[in-house]
Amino acid sequence: MKKILALISILIFSTTAYANNRLDGFNKWLFENGYNEYVKKIESAVCKAEPKYSNMWYYNKCDQPQYKNNLKIKFYEDSSWLPEETEKPNFDTLLFELYKYTYSPYRDRPIVDVYEVKPSKKPYKFKSNLKEDKYIDKQLEKTALLSYLMFEDNKITIDKFTPENRFGKFINKNTKLRSMSAGKTMVSYVVGHAICDGYIENINSRLNDWPLLENTLYYDQKLIDILNMNSGDQKYIVGSELSKTVNKNLINEKFRGLDDYVIDFKQYISLFKNTKKSKPYFNYSSMNPTLALNYVLFKTGDDFEKILEKTFNKKSKIKDSVIFWKVKNSSKERGNANIMFYATRYDYLRIAKAMLDDWQNDTCVGKYLKTIFDNRIDKENEKRNKEGRPGQYRYASGYAGQFQAHYKGINKKRAIMGMHGRGGQHIVIDFERSRIVVTNAIYENFNFPKIVYQPIKKGS
Repeated sequence: MKKILALISILIFSTTAYANNRLDGFNKWLFENGYNEYVKKIESAVCKAEPKYSNMWYYNKCDQPQYKNNLKIKFYEDSSWLPEETEKPNFDTLLFELYKYTYSPYRDRPIVDVYEVKPSKKPYKFKSNLKEDKYIDKQLEKTALLSYLMFEDNKITIDKFTPENRFGKFINKNTKLRSMSAGKTMVSYVVGHAICDGYIENINSRLNDWPLLENTLYYDQKLIDILNMNSGDQKYIVGSELSKTVNKNLINEKFRGLDDYVIDFKQYISLFKNTKKSKPYFNYSSMNPTLALNYVLFKTGDDFEKILEKTFNKKSKIKDSVIFWKVKNSSKERGNANIMFYATRYDYLRIAKAMLDDWQNDTCVGKYLKTIFDNRIDKENEKRNKEGRPGQYRYASGYAGQFQAHYKGINKKRAIMGMHGRGGQHIVIDFERSRIVVTNAIYENFNFPKIVYQPIKKGS
């Protein structure tokens, strides 16, 4: 009976493997960092019941320290994501989310490796003329907002960070924060540098020289259509999930989606053999930017790290290192670059400031940014879904080479482009009026219209 109960416990464990794996790491992290008000060491019932050093004793990791927290964390059926704007998560749930995306990939998922760009020897030094904003203070105290930066008139005018009694004791201003889909836009900036250094001819270059794309819908497409999420792949992929309705080679449990960071691009693209391009329209997915980044990797070869260094170290003059994820046990030839990007809050601003300078100084990369803005498309098909998407998705009806564009109530010709990542990662740049807003968050329950959209629209 004891063995049966143990096996039942294993089956239950397997149905919640993701949550429990992360939870074990989370509890250990709490304990190791001295957050004793939240966690304590324990010996589980299974470990007490099983003979010491038995197979089941080892299986249940009874040889390792075990912990239990006193937090009221809510888990969801799709436990990899906290549902967007449908919940009012408590502090405990948000803290677990913060751990999952900031610390867990390196503690609980050793499959993750990185392309790292080292800090600049002469990082850009911001000037400041700070003003108080009590409303943003309240947002930081009551929501999942972690950081807020306003840059205007070549100075930081608002610089706010989550307080110590909120999330400030778990992260600091030097913590690398996850970009989520803002990493897609970082890919576009890298593409611009690859074009300007001659590795790729221009945004209209045809992707017909990369053997991995042969006999797929992406072969011979223009680079700009890839950047604009306009590649006609809507039959096969939506968001980060592969379709299960067509093409039996896509129905493969091993390949659940592009967030399985153990899978390299060669493995992904193999699923698209014999696929045909549909009538193009905007289809937001992780596939197109992943393709774009690995195409740069293919075209640059051994110089890939040099392009990354030029983009972020030399151009953006970062103070801390920045990273893209890299698939372990793969290779550049197989396409091992992943679009997930990490940087500190100030370095996100430094990168945005570099984009602003490129645009205003009409550099080669500035011309690239202007060209993708001129080739922007409307997100017509997104109108039916926009009510279910937070933040910029409700305000930006256009898309410009991995940037959000066409903000409502603002002239479409006005050069404003933004980056948007799940959970409230926003970087919006007003190229004409030299204004930037940067937010980092765990969950998008803060007032986007008031603290991001309105300052860009009106300067208030």
